Amino acid sequence: MSEEIFMETVLFIVLLAIAVVLLLAVLVLQLRPRDPGLNQQIMDLKNQLQEMKSGQMQAQNQALLQQTELLRQTQQGMSGQLNDIMRTVNETLSKGQGNISSQLRVVGEIQQKLGVLEESTNQMKAIGKDISSLQDILRAPKLRGNLGEYLLEDLLRQVLPAGNFTLQYAFADGAKVDAVITLGERLIPVDAKFPLESFVRLFDAGDEEGRKKHRKEFVKSFKLRVDEIAEKYIRPDCGTYDFALIYIPAENVFYEAVISDGLDGRNYGIFNYAVEKHVIPVSPNSFYAYLMAIAFGLKGLRIEQRTKQILKDLVKVQEGFAQFHADFLLLGKHLGYASGKYDETAKKAEKFQDRLADFTGVRGELPVPGDKLPGLDE
Repeated sequence: MSEEIFMETVLFIVLLAIAVVLLLAVLVLQLRPRDPGLNQQIMDLKNQLQEMKSGQMQAQNQALLQQTELLRQTQQGMSGQLNDIMRTVNETLSKGQGNISSQLRVVGEIQQKLGVLEESTNQMKAIGKDISSLQDILRAPKLRGNLGEYLLEDLLRQVLPAGNFTLQYAFADGAKVDAVITLGERLIPVDAKFPLESFVRLFDAGDEEGRKKHRKEFVKSFKLRVDEIAEKYIRPDCGTYDFALIYIPAENVFYEAVISDGLDGRNYGIFNYAVEKHVIPVSPNSFYAYLMAIAFGLKGLRIEQRTKQILKDLVKVQEGFAQFHADFLLLGKHLGYASGKYDETAKKAEKFQDRLADFTGVRGELPVPGDKLPGLDE
């Protein structure tokens, strides 16, 4: 496109030079003596030059218009492309800013969660220290027993009515059990002590040999506790059932004492030993299930007792209705007797009235007292 413009410019300069030369020739000719024929040729040449000038000017104008239009179109195209490029750049920058904002937000959330995690970690460390302190405290048998009794009491209060259990129940000889559950006319003893020291030694054992040793100690301690419960608290002659419950207020101790005793080929020796002694080991979860069953049983007993009371009340109502029926029949008899006497008396009155009518000669209804008899003089 630039080459074409250059060629047109060169052509314009050449034509302009020719026009100047011709113009000089015309001037020279005018200065000489004029020849009519030559003048005509000069006029023709001038006309041709004028036409060539007009055509050249028109061509130049047309070329200028085309160049202007081309420049305008090129400018529009460049402007559109520039706008597209600016739009793309703006969108890219917006997306980049959005991604940066999102990434910053994610980083902020991560930092916040890390702060929460750090706080939770510190709390867990504090809880771990408290648990260690609590474990050290619970090594004292008295405090351990008090904790077991507290957990037992809390669970009993959550499930059973207050009148269906007693804490620290004392037998006639002074022996005290942690709690008894009243079921019907008898009691279910519940003891809440467990061999924590031997279990801790078993739990902390580092090797298999140590675990075997401390497990034997744990089994021995647990069996001794079962023997004590069976001997001291199972007293059918004192109103208890022929079984008792040993409440183990820790699921891991219950698991080690009962569940894991059946693993690795073992035959649930601890559990079977306790059951043979009529002592049933229970954990917080299993004891809750026992209590729910007992609660439903107590509800059934209350319904049965209420049914008996309703039957007694119905018997009393039946007896009262029987007496009422007898009195009603007696009243009917009296009313029947009175009705018979009434009819008999009415017949006698009619006969007496007829006899009086024979004497007086007056027939009709008896006169009302105070009235005069018709036909009689005063």
